[in-house]
Amino acid sequence: MKVFIYGTLKRGFALHEKGLSNARFLGDVQTVSPYPLRIAADFFGPMMLNRPGEGIQVRGELFEIEDNELPKLDELEDVGKDGSFRAHVEVAPIGGGEAVGAIGFFKSEKWLQPIHSDCIADYQDRRFIPPWDR
Repeated sequence: MKVFIYGTLKRGFALHEKGLSNARFLGDVQTVSPYPLRIAADFFGPMMLNRPGEGIQVRGELFEIEDNELPKLDELEDVGKDGSFRAHVEVAPIGGGEAVGAIGFFKSEKWLQPIHSDCIADYQDRRFIPPWDR
């Protein structure tokens, strides 16, 4: 299954080795539709709202994972907690190419307190505080 990664699970970021060390990197992609992506919360996390058509196209990475690896990603992304969920997102290679469907990780507005950024296209912020340091 394909997963779209736009934040702390990207290569070189805090959660990548814990969540995607066995995944196959498929390439750099961006959402077909714009989405609001902001840096928010006391731990400076990247938060994408499931509001296609708002915000700007979000850049990220596309990975192929085995079905049994999804629960690990769900845990790292807080899926199951109120307002944290996954949904389908269409992404396409940066520079052009055929769009594909993938799993994306989203938050509701309740997670956006406080907000530390306007909408961003490419998460590169290094202020994120991982769960084990909070």
